[in-house]
Amino acid sequence: MTQLTRILGIDPGSQLTGYGIVDALGPRTTLVRCGSIRTSGEHGNRLRQIFLTLSTLVDEYRPHVVAIERVFVHRNADSALKLGQARAAALCATFIADLPVYEYAARHIKKAVVGRGAAEKAQVQHMVKMLLCLESEPEPDAADALAAALCHAHERGAQAMINAAAARS
Repeated sequence: MTQLTRILGIDPGSQLTGYGIVDALGPRTTLVRCGSIRTSGEHGNRLRQIFLTLSTLVDEYRPHVVAIERVFVHRNADSALKLGQARAAALCATFIADLPVYEYAARHIKKAVVGRGAAEKAQVQHMVKMLLCLESEPEPDAADALAAALCHAHERGAQAMINAAAARS
């Protein structure tokens, strides 16, 4: 029996954090909500905005799992630190719901959605639009978050097929 899984995808950033929520049922995924959290002010206030907005979304939409892009190392240490803090603020917003967190490298997400790990943002936006049957392309950061959610849905589906095959053996 296939079970509905609601997935919260997060594309962390200190100035702009994308989020996307999809429902996955078997091979079918449908958009629930997506958007971007545009932050302003000093860094601590930006982190607070990310935390509070995602906390509200988790409380309202009740996702079952979180799929988040894994941080890659920047050349600029200050940028890497701020990105890591934004990612931590986003994850902390999900802790009260005790959600399992799945991390995926950006290249893995792009490969799962576009078919190429070095895909451009515009390609990700286009494929997210096609895969979710949307009327228009989502904003870049929302598309990246939806891509993380779709990547997890694909991984989940592949694991279910592997488990079913193992059970038949």
